[in-house]
Amino acid sequence: MPVPRPVLRTLVATALLALTASGCKGHARPAADAENPDAAVRVVTTTEILADLVRQVGGERVQVNSIVPPGGDPHSYEPTPKDAEAVSRADVTFTNHLLLEEHALIKTVDANARKGTPNVSLAEASETYGANVIPLVENIGLDVLWLGLRVRGEGEARGATRSSDILLSATDVKGPGELIAYLTESLGQPDVYFDSSDGFTAKDTTSLPPAAHTHLNWAFTKPGIYKLSLEAKLKNGSAAARPVGKGTFTFAVGVDPHTVAGPGDTILDDGHTDLTVNIGSGKMSAFTDLRTKGREQEEIPPGDVVIDVPNRALDKVPGDKRFSFLGKRGAEIYQLPQAVLGKHVHGEIDPHLWQDVRNAKAYAQLIRDTLKKRDPQGAKRYDANARAYEHELDRLDAYVREQIAAIPDERRQLITTHDAFGYLADAYGMTVAGFVVPNPAQEPSADDVGKLSRTIKNLHVPAVFMEPNLVQRATVLTQVAKDQGVKVCTLYGDAFDDKTRHYTDMMRHNADELRSCLGGTKR
Repeated sequence: MPVPRPVLRTLVATALLALTASGCKGHARPAADAENPDAAVRVVTTTEILADLVRQVGGERVQVNSIVPPGGDPHSYEPTPKDAEAVSRADVTFTNHLLLEEHALIKTVDANARKGTPNVSLAEASETYGANVIPLVENIGLDVLWLGLRVRGEGEARGATRSSDILLSATDVKGPGELIAYLTESLGQPDVYFDSSDGFTAKDTTSLPPAAHTHLNWAFTKPGIYKLSLEAKLKNGSAAARPVGKGTFTFAVGVDPHTVAGPGDTILDDGHTDLTVNIGSGKMSAFTDLRTKGREQEEIPPGDVVIDVPNRALDKVPGDKRFSFLGKRGAEIYQLPQAVLGKHVHGEIDPHLWQDVRNAKAYAQLIRDTLKKRDPQGAKRYDANARAYEHELDRLDAYVREQIAAIPDERRQLITTHDAFGYLADAYGMTVAGFVVPNPAQEPSADDVGKLSRTIKNLHVPAVFMEPNLVQRATVLTQVAKDQGVKVCTLYGDAFDDKTRHYTDMMRHNADELRSCLGGTKR
């Protein structure tokens, strides 16, 4: 649903921050910098990993606070009024971005950072320092189309910033039944985006940040041809939303799509497609990998595609009363599934750059130069600290490479709770074989267990990996590991814990754990 509409700069924080997520409350804040009141530069970062990098480069000249607390998840953390206050007092703010952080967190940083102070998005700016960025590749292997929503284009000419909201609204549908698009959140709670059963109104609207993508379920109550009209608007703060694109998409539900498609039309029946607005061009499209099989995607105009919802997509309305908006319990519906459970908004580039140690080195160099500009008197100290830390990172990179090289090639398979290790795999010669975003409120279904069991069995993996801060969400993974007789080990992804408080320690742990759990050769 659309985010709150703040009126004044100070109200931005209050309105957004009232949404505080209960899952991240109760974590004590680190007091490491509270004893450094004479620091020359006050720094706020979004995550503890970034805070540690700043401390290594800044030393005693900086006081650093992380907004996301120990064990918190930057993908879902909702900021508080104290976070907004901390940002407003900072001399420098560092975010990772590339849609790593929850959009409300980014909006809070941008709304409260003092004018004239550096507000740096490290992942995006570090490429000029030699960081390697890779696309976020998703390939769930469903037997029906995987359909989501997406925003493309930077849109500077239209006034879009990373704090903007792109409002996507369903404005009309023609068809024999009802169309419902909804998200199933991590705890199994549905969040309805579009529902034609009571007519489309302003509530049939969702919001995405620029360059973002989200997964959805698409349900249809009767077979036939549906035509869905979508409209996109750009919203900046309290200003009125401005149109940036619209289009009408055709769905063939339970009928042969070839009877609808015209000459030259593309039938979308496999792979990954998003109904997309490009805020740069002002056009809508089906952004699809159908013809490229996941290597890249292409934009096809709405009028040139037919989206296939085949008979094998038949499903039944769950007995859970929370899903009564789909119809009576047990009634048949046609549904393109969400594929990955839970809210999963992200961009086209994988934001977890630090899992490649060489990228952390680029972060450190960018942090050094940012601190030097803000505090020229400390330039020599920042240069010296950065040089020493870069040498340490070089040794760390060699260590990680050595440990993973000792793992036999056929065992370098990663199965994790969270898709956060693409850079680790890309940099050090591993393969991301699978990831699970389980439903912690339910016991794993036979289908969940069966799919993951087959993956583990077919690949002969000796271990699966979970993140310490996601242990409570690893029901399926731990159940399958137990059934298959494989070890459950830990890898740090987005957050530290009480045992690990430094980036270098985190990466050494990951390297040691991979070698130990996947069966590396003897030392």
